[in-house]
Amino acid sequence: MTIAKILVVGAGLGGLTAASCLLKARFDVEVYEQAPVLSEVGAGIQVSANAMHVLDDLGLRDAIMAVGVRPAAYVFRLHDTGEELQRFPLASEHERLHGQPYNQLHRADLHDILAAKARSLKPDVVALNKRAVGFTEHETGVELHFSDGSSAKGDLLVGADGLKSIVRAKIVGDLPATYTGDGAWRLTVPTDRVRSPHLETVMSVFMGPGGHCVCYYLRGGTLLNFVGCLETAEVSEESWTKKFPWEQLKTDLEGWHPAIQAIVDAADRDQCYRWSLHNRPPIRNWSTRRTTILGDAAHPTLPYLAQGAAMAIEDAAILTRSLLLAPSASEALQLYQRNRVDRTARVVEQSSANRRLFHLPSVAEMRAAFANRSEGTDRNGWLYSYNPLTVSLG
Repeated sequence: MTIAKILVVGAGLGGLTAASCLLKARFDVEVYEQAPVLSEVGAGIQVSANAMHVLDDLGLRDAIMAVGVRPAAYVFRLHDTGEELQRFPLASEHERLHGQPYNQLHRADLHDILAAKARSLKPDVVALNKRAVGFTEHETGVELHFSDGSSAKGDLLVGADGLKSIVRAKIVGDLPATYTGDGAWRLTVPTDRVRSPHLETVMSVFMGPGGHCVCYYLRGGTLLNFVGCLETAEVSEESWTKKFPWEQLKTDLEGWHPAIQAIVDAADRDQCYRWSLHNRPPIRNWSTRRTTILGDAAHPTLPYLAQGAAMAIEDAAILTRSLLLAPSASEALQLYQRNRVDRTARVVEQSSANRRLFHLPSVAEMRAAFANRSEGTDRNGWLYSYNPLTVSLG
C-alpha cells in the first residue's frame, strides 16, 4: 500500500496525537486547523494507563509527569456530608497493574506537549487559519476544501475536528443530540486560595440528588480543577467558553459539602463557565474508502467516565497500526473502525450510565449501589488494562 500523504482536520489532542503517531510511522502528514493560533481551551484532563501507553511510546512520559499530578485514589462521597462510599487506589497501584501511571493535567499543558512533539517530527506539520468546509473523494485520493477557496490533496483524510465535525457530517449526516438534563460548570482555582482541610490529593466525586461534582489537582498541585454537573432545565449552547454568573453557581451548590463551598468561594467571579451536555448515541460506521474520523468526531463521549481524550489517543494509535498492517487504504480504515467501534461504544454507554449512578435520588440508593459494585475492579478489568500498542487487531 502506497500512502504519500495523510490530511488531518483539527489540531486538538486527537489530531496532534494522530499526527505524531503517523509521522513516527513514517507517513507524511499535514494538519489543518481553523484557529489562528495553536492553543487549547478547557481545564483539567485525566490520562489513564490506556492512553499513557501511546504517549510514552511517543517519548512524552517525562514531560507529562513533570506537569501532571498522580492522584492517590478515586474517591466517591455523598454531596453534603462527605461520607465516603467507595475508593480505589490509583498512583502506584495503577502503574503496578497496568504498566503506566495515572496522570491529571491541564488540557493546555498536554496540548502544548503534543504540539511540540508533532512539530519536532515535522516543523510545518500544522497549517493555521484553514477552516475546512468539505471534501471530495476520488479514485486515487481525497481533496479537502477550505473556506478561503483553497484546497489540499492527499491519499487519506482523518477528521479530528470534534463535536461539530465537518468530516463526520458528510460521512454520517446530521445526527440528533439529546440534552442530558445537565449543565456542566467548569472552573480552576489556585490551590493556595482554597481554605479547606477536606481535599486530599485524590480524584474526588461528590454525588447527590440532582448532580455531582468532580475535584482534582493540576500543575503539581498548584491548581484545583472543578467540574459540577448539575441538573437544570436551562439549556445553553455546547461551548466550553460560555460564561455564567458566579452567583448562579453559588446558588446551585447551596447545601453541598464545605469542600465544594470553599472552591466556589475561592473562584474568580468572572471565570465561571457552564455548558449544556448532550448525548449522542454510538454509530457503527464512520469510514469511507479514503476518509475516517476519530475522537469526539467519531464517538462523542460525556465526561462521566473521564475517558474522552483517552479514546482519541487510543484511536490515533490503532489507526496508525491499521495503516501499517492492511494491504490497502480502504481495508486499513475498515480494520481501524472494526477495532474501535465496540470499545468506544462501551465507553460512551458507560459514561451515560455513570450519570444515572452519580445522581441517584436518595442516600439509601447511593449506599446500596456502591455496596453492590466495585468501581475500581470494573475499570481495571476492561478500561485501564487496554493497551492500544499491543492489543490484537482483527
